[in-house]
Amino acid sequence: MFSKTRVTEPGPRSAGAPEPEPYRPLADDPAPGNVPATTRGRATPSVLSADLTVTGNIKTQGDVQIEGQVEGDIRAHQLTVGESATIRGEIVAEDIVVNGRVVGRVRGLKVRLSATARVEGDIIHKTIAIESGAHFEGSVQRQEDPLATNGQPRLAPPKAKAEGEPG
Repeated sequence: MFSKTRVTEPGPRSAGAPEPEPYRPLADDPAPGNVPATTRGRATPSVLSADLTVTGNIKTQGDVQIEGQVEGDIRAHQLTVGESATIRGEIVAEDIVVNGRVVGRVRGLKVRLSATARVEGDIIHKTIAIESGAHFEGSVQRQEDPLATNGQPRLAPPKAKAEGEPG
């Protein structure tokens, strides 16, 4: 026969054996919810399905795949616009892949328009790839930091006003 002991009950100890210490996180251990993406691996992107319509802006530091309709601006780390998707608004991401329709400005470090892409708006990019068959109406502009807003680098602190300068 097999015998089963409870894990929570201490087993027999040899005389003089030290008591094991409970786990204590090290000072440089990240909190459980603050593990960097490089440590926890590539997360699965959030997906907005084809039967979903969103009215409003979407902002995330993660990855997003849009298959439905969005009327508003989107900011993400990586954005994939599915073949059935339509976005009416500005999209901003480090990595953008457009397979569907975008009506609005596109800003990204890496922008790729697949053969099924339909873009009506300006594209501001660091690198771009446009496959044969993609439909594009607008201007294309290369910038070293296309994610910057109003010509300011994305992480720059606000410009301090000099004393006596009108506000």
